[in-house]
Amino acid sequence: MAAGLLLEIRRGTQSALLVIREANPTSSPVDVSVAADRVEVKSGRSCEAATLPPEVRLAPSSCRGLRCLSGDGLHLRMRLRCPPPGADLSSTWRESLKPQTNYVFYCQSCGDILVKDRKFLRVLPLPSENWSALVEEWCCHPNPFARSTLHPQYGDCFLGDTFFLVNSGSESYVPESPICCSDSGHHTSQSRSNLKSKENTRVVCKRCKTMLGETVSSDTIKYYVTEVIIQPSGGNFSPKPRSQFIQSMVAQCLVELSSAKSTFRFTLKGDNGKIYILIWLLNSDTLLVESSGNSSSHDVFTSFGDIFMPSSGPVGTWNAVKVLYQPCIKSRNKELADAWENDIGVHPLKFPTETCLELLLILGLSTTSLPPSLRCMNSFQVAFLKM
Repeated sequence: MAAGLLLEIRRGTQSALLVIREANPTSSPVDVSVAADRVEVKSGRSCEAATLPPEVRLAPSSCRGLRCLSGDGLHLRMRLRCPPPGADLSSTWRESLKPQTNYVFYCQSCGDILVKDRKFLRVLPLPSENWSALVEEWCCHPNPFARSTLHPQYGDCFLGDTFFLVNSGSESYVPESPICCSDSGHHTSQSRSNLKSKENTRVVCKRCKTMLGETVSSDTIKYYVTEVIIQPSGGNFSPKPRSQFIQSMVAQCLVELSSAKSTFRFTLKGDNGKIYILIWLLNSDTLLVESSGNSSSHDVFTSFGDIFMPSSGPVGTWNAVKVLYQPCIKSRNKELADAWENDIGVHPLKFPTETCLELLLILGLSTTSLPPSLRCMNSFQVAFLKM
């Protein structure tokens, strides 16, 4: 037996679900021993033990609900002796941007330098997407901001839900800087005359051609947080696997918005305006730990590793958000997507179309990695996004 072990921990309730995969008591008896820092599985002459991470300590006397599900293995619920440390969200992209600091912008996909030594004098959050409509409801006279646009001036950086706006007039570009590029591949300069069509507003990386954002006006550029890495000048650039970066940034957006606006349903749109994914944030206090199971008799628990990269040994534990989702490509779930789009309780999020498709693939791979009984909930598919 090479049973894999999946442990889904909820910090808020101090509870955990343990799934011992491939364990089949009908073919051979299985003996499961749970200690505070260890889980041991015996079947016949084989014995496998998994050591829990230091921050996870179980309460063995609380074990309950042992059952065997065909295709899954053994399920067991239990309590924790104490809650694990909370997820560290202090290094979110919003918190990392500070005024009076020099920054370098990198393309996340290829690591090319986009903007060098840029100092922001002000870093300010933007109001919600429908702020103008709300002003009309509050004012008893014509909207005084009807003709106003929130564009950053020199030294400004405005933060949106999934993007940030910077003034392009003072940017210090290095030789291979982002340029506007139409879908047909014709390069154009960032001038007023070239903002006539949507295609010509795309800002792409000159090296890898990845879409980074779009030009909002002749002197304003919108960069999406899933496409650009910003680090203080003088630091070393540390690349991150693409799938891991997308998961982390999208999870941060979901957690921040659910906390600030008490909204848990989101539509993810591409830059073409189409809805690609419906996401329902189920919880954000998950600690996900997994052991794939191997021939070793003492296997350290490994986390739900990067789903595009095979795990080669212990990689620690992962903070994660648990989401329900529905894909909306090729007119799938069109009626539900239309209903969510017209629901004021659903918050829209916009990303590059290619990123929406990447995220959909990530969610699908996360779903298929779960035991079959945990892949669906109320007609939605279940997935985890690592933070």
